[in-house]
Amino acid sequence: MIEVVQTGNFRRAYKRLQVNQKSAVDKAVMAIVADPLLGEAKKGDLAGVYVYKFYCLDVLLLLAYQYNPATRLLLLVGTHENFYRELKR
Repeated sequence: MIEVVQTGNFRRAYKRLQVNQKSAVDKAVMAIVADPLLGEAKKGDLAGVYVYKFYCLDVLLLLAYQYNPATRLLLLVGTHENFYRELKR
């Protein structure tokens, strides 16, 4: 069984989403639980972080996560605006 862990930043960003956006994020989380290599691996300061991009109501959302075989650590979800700046914090 794979454990999904949320950071505080992810929890706060998820709480601000609308109900239909939350269901799209839930589907994206299930997709990365099934196949963690779906996201794009980042380099440099964000080495070890993967970002999965998906659409919700014609808006591109990004989901940042880290993984190992037993867990998926959800770091942040949101639009591209200021996403990587928030992720580096």
